[in-house]
Amino acid sequence: MPEGDILVRVARRLDAALVGQILVRGQLRWPTLGGTDLAGAVVVGNLTHGKHLLTRLADGRTLHTHLRMDGSWRVVRSADLAPGGPSRADRSPWVRAVLATPRWTCLGLRLGMMELVPTRDEPRLLAHLGPDVLAPDLDLAQAGARLRAEGTRPVGEVLLDQTVLAGLGTIYMAESLWAARVWPWTPAQDVPDAEGLVRRARQLMQRSIDASSPTATGDRRRTTAVHQRDRRPCPRCGTVVARATIGRPSVDRPVYWCPDCQRRPAAGT
Repeated sequence: MPEGDILVRVARRLDAALVGQILVRGQLRWPTLGGTDLAGAVVVGNLTHGKHLLTRLADGRTLHTHLRMDGSWRVVRSADLAPGGPSRADRSPWVRAVLATPRWTCLGLRLGMMELVPTRDEPRLLAHLGPDVLAPDLDLAQAGARLRAEGTRPVGEVLLDQTVLAGLGTIYMAESLWAARVWPWTPAQDVPDAEGLVRRARQLMQRSIDASSPTATGDRRRTTAVHQRDRRPCPRCGTVVARATIGRPSVDRPVYWCPDCQRRPAAGT
């Protein structure tokens, strides 16, 4: 599932294509929104909270979408979709939303959630979520306290819980724990520096966002230290990276860690 950094990158792409523009097409191919036409609306901006995308319109409405596991947004030239044009991408059965200006068309593919609500209702939509790890005004101390308040739950499981902290998935759960040298099954209440752990997760995700900038220099490929690197050497100590699952049955997720760098805490410590 795309994590918070990917959503920020998607929001920026949609902003570049849509903000301040009048939509000439605004199709929502969703069972509960059949017949809704957003043509004529002006896009104010695209915001994110964790893994949720909020496309605000000047008429006081917000299109709320979620990518789930397989969703994506694709931006194509509107001219390519015109009759006789080289593309028929907007006719795909997987297209759930078409937001177009005369120049650009944004196609929401395989989206896992869609709602059209008054913008004033955004807080209700997001009320069940924890603070966004990438929010500019994130209170790190408060976020760390929320993590530790989960008591004996394994910290790796807690980092995946969107009601505690929104935006992390399996990649940044594993990578932030590796960076902080924390064993994934450490009780949340026993994490030595919970605030620092949240800070590391935030920094790693922000690095991914910055690498996607058109002005970024150097290698822009996202690399990982342990995620999906089981049976390969840890880049810090050379120990073979391990893989297991974490969380309750039926909702458990894969976790990768270095058995040496992230040792299980000794009893009583």
